[in-house]
Amino acid sequence: MKKLLLVKEIYIEAFRNLGHVIVEKYFKVFAWFSFVMFFIVLYAFIYRIATGFAFD
Repeated sequence: MKKLLLVKEIYIEAFRNLGHVIVEKYFKVFAWFSFVMFFIVLYAFIYRIATGFAFD
């Protein structure tokens, strides 16, 4: 739980004083997009390991 709160605090601090609203919204969307893409790749990798895919 501590790690989750730490990530939340880092996320909030990163966007606190960014400036222009459009830039702030763009970086928020980009951050969420990056998180989603990372978890999709992580899921695909775990799925391949679980199904016995040969990484030759």
